[in-house]
Amino acid sequence: MNAGARPGPEAGVSDGGSAAVEFLAVGVLLLVPIAYLVLTLGRVQAATFAAESGAREASRVVAAAPRGESAARAAVALALADQGFAPAAGDLALECAADPCRSPGAEVVATVRVEVDLPLVPGFLAAAVPARVPVQVRRVAVVDRFVP
Repeated sequence: MNAGARPGPEAGVSDGGSAAVEFLAVGVLLLVPIAYLVLTLGRVQAATFAAESGAREASRVVAAAPRGESAARAAVALALADQGFAPAAGDLALECAADPCRSPGAEVVATVRVEVDLPLVPGFLAAAVPARVPVQVRRVAVVDRFVP
């Protein structure tokens, strides 16, 4: 063997084209979980936005309006629809610190809970693994001191 010669591939063994196949296989194995994670986090973030804005507006409406419970439910339904959820996907719970809810200086607490279904989870697998992520937001509004 010559001192300056580099060892080459053995006769009959070809490695051409396998790098592209390996790149595609590893790329797909990494891309699919990352895409699923981005899709899932996007849905959970949308539910967080919907719950936060729904709870904020519900507490404000109940604190400001004489019969604000129906308007509060409508505000939550609108916030959910704005983020692409069905109105039945969220649950609103209202609590008042005083017996007449609109007593001056009383606190009105609105809690919105949204269950986010994980995307692409088949029904038969939903019984075995948790297929929902709960998102819950609680907001407090204070009734004005000079309530009419």
